[in-house]
Amino acid sequence: MNEIDEKRENPDVKMEHPDYAEQLIKMLHSDIDVAEKQEQLANYHANDIAEILPLLSREQRMRLYRLLGDDEVSEVFAYLEDPAEFVAELDIEKAADIVENMDADDAVDFLEDLDEEQQSAILERMDEDSRRDINLIQSYDEDEIGSKMTTNYISITRGFSVKQAMRALVRQAADNDNLQTIYVLNKDGTFYGAISLQDLIIAREFDDLDDLVVTSYPFVYDNETVHECIEDLKDYSEDSIPVLNREHVLLGVITSTDLVEVVDDELSEDYAKLAGLTAEEDLNEPLIESMKKRLVWLVILMGLGLCVSSVVGIFEPVMTALTILVAFQSLVLDMAGNCGTQSLAVTIRVLSDEELTGKQKRHLVIKEARVALCNGLVLGLMALVFCGIYIHIGKHVGWTESFEISLCIGAALTLAMFISGVGGTIIPMFFHKIHVDPAVASGPLITTINDLVAVVTFYGLAWIFLINILHITV
Repeated sequence: MNEIDEKRENPDVKMEHPDYAEQLIKMLHSDIDVAEKQEQLANYHANDIAEILPLLSREQRMRLYRLLGDDEVSEVFAYLEDPAEFVAELDIEKAADIVENMDADDAVDFLEDLDEEQQSAILERMDEDSRRDINLIQSYDEDEIGSKMTTNYISITRGFSVKQAMRALVRQAADNDNLQTIYVLNKDGTFYGAISLQDLIIAREFDDLDDLVVTSYPFVYDNETVHECIEDLKDYSEDSIPVLNREHVLLGVITSTDLVEVVDDELSEDYAKLAGLTAEEDLNEPLIESMKKRLVWLVILMGLGLCVSSVVGIFEPVMTALTILVAFQSLVLDMAGNCGTQSLAVTIRVLSDEELTGKQKRHLVIKEARVALCNGLVLGLMALVFCGIYIHIGKHVGWTESFEISLCIGAALTLAMFISGVGGTIIPMFFHKIHVDPAVASGPLITTINDLVAVVTFYGLAWIFLINILHITV
């Protein structure tokens, strides 16, 4: 019985993934001949080979590079997280050859991880075409879509016959492996449309190639920001999307792999912003840089926190008269904060759709208000029961007074969650309206506002209901 059949017979059996790193190292240390090693290496993904490089000695790495050849080493190096130490081991001419064989976008990412001296030395020794492609991508700001494109694509000229198009495809395929879509250009280099590889392969020699061209093929402009066009890119299931300049000249393409990386970067950036950071932090980032990213918002939040503390001070007479309430303050504050954060996360996700209508926004506010209110009512009822029992048993307060106090706690919890849920929806919408990134402004701000709402609600209700109406002092 093989592993798959065993899994079917016994679902509790854990499926083990092969340890490719162990297999590779064992193979490299074996006595098999060079040709056999090269044949076996061809069966492994470049990423798996990249993972074993730090586990090898310098001499072993040099032997591995000779086995692989420059093309394969280029693919392996594209997966390295910290390539500087491996580049330092190579002759600078060899390093330049390796970077030349990379896709331009991979080469840009690779060079960014090297120091300036290494970058300059490698770029000086690269051929003019490769250097031009790298300089083009590096010329864009990090948040522009042009910085994410690759120049690895196939193009033909409008007016080609099917036979000419196939010849052009075969000729360019040696240097470009994004084959699924062939881009058609006018004679002046402007973008005309696209043909799928499948349509070109099954076309008859006498077919008019122009009939196969999709002229309404989606595209993006090179200087559009990632945030502006990421939703448009995600809406299309194409393997690549062309990137044009304002004159409609094709500069490069965004592949599906690039899109995955862009979406991942955007999610990481939004997560950092929600945490009150000005940007993502790197694992090895210097102390001062990390402090700069965090300190600005922390100073602002400290000021807002002092405002909350001042409001708490206003209710000091309530806290003195009903000291038992202090034990439940964190309950109301935490639940209000949690509810507001949930609404905030939903709202920012919805606001990423730039085509959201006013009616849809109103629907979102109403929906989040209803969810917050219903959740507040459920948790408020639970607080009424459990807090009442706890106050009676733990604090030795009579049943009537215990449940009067817990009723106030439950009501405050419900009201605070409702207001925080609405606030967590409206606040990011407001910042979005005035063209301020809601992830940056809303994340840290909503936490402090929720605390303020919860404090006022909790102690305000206690002052009105417990002290002024029921005259309870515990």
